[in-house]
Amino acid sequence: MFSRFQLLQRYIHYYLTALNGKGHGIHSPFIFHFVTRILNDKKEYPPYQVVEDLRSKLLKSNTKIQVEDFGAGSTVSKSNIRSIMSIAHNAAKPKKFSQLLFRMVKHYEPKTILELGTSLGITTSYLSFADPSAQVITMEGAASIAEVAYNNFQNLGLKNINLIKGNFEETLNGALLKIPTVDFAFIDGNHRQEPTEKYFEQLLAKTNNDSVLIFDDIHWSKEMEAAWKTIKNHPSVRCSVDLFFIGIVFFRKEFTEKQHFVVRF
Repeated sequence: MFSRFQLLQRYIHYYLTALNGKGHGIHSPFIFHFVTRILNDKKEYPPYQVVEDLRSKLLKSNTKIQVEDFGAGSTVSKSNIRSIMSIAHNAAKPKKFSQLLFRMVKHYEPKTILELGTSLGITTSYLSFADPSAQVITMEGAASIAEVAYNNFQNLGLKNINLIKGNFEETLNGALLKIPTVDFAFIDGNHRQEPTEKYFEQLLAKTNNDSVLIFDDIHWSKEMEAAWKTIKNHPSVRCSVDLFFIGIVFFRKEFTEKQHFVVRF
């Protein structure tokens, strides 16, 4: 895991060298459309407020739960007893990125969505609201956190979410056997190189031309940077977009040559 100073150094380099996020210098029509119509979509969709109200509620909760970490662990707390407030503050994806995933699902209309790392269910709720007709499968290793997420889904009236509890090493293969394809996936679980690359290989068997995979915290550590490099250089990946905190890969055969973009967001 990089120190805050190391991460800041990397972010400054990213910010200064990335494309400006307005579409200038992007010659791919597909990525130009992604940047101008999805990345920069400033519309306030009604579900935004609903999910952010949930986030605000969780950020005020002093309720403490016992948490079992299967991945790289918390960067803030080494205790297994954590408050809902601290989990919401440190583990939940910021609304900027959760809302981007909402817009991507709304635009690309995937029928099967997979999330590795439910946490409290904030990003899951965004994915669910984006297309209530889609099947959202979300997986969480820590049973106590999964229980909080489940209650949040119930309170929001979300009906298209299947929450699977348990270590991804034991649950992912079984989940993949039950679905024909993975149209859209957000991988926010074990922040280590080997597991991340393994999840990619497992998901790869279920991808299609239109599938989209998003990997969280690709610059979190040397291991995650190595995993991201392996993933984006895989022969099946035709295009990647590095937004620093997340990395997106596409498999569209329209990209006759591999294209990798680093875009400011």
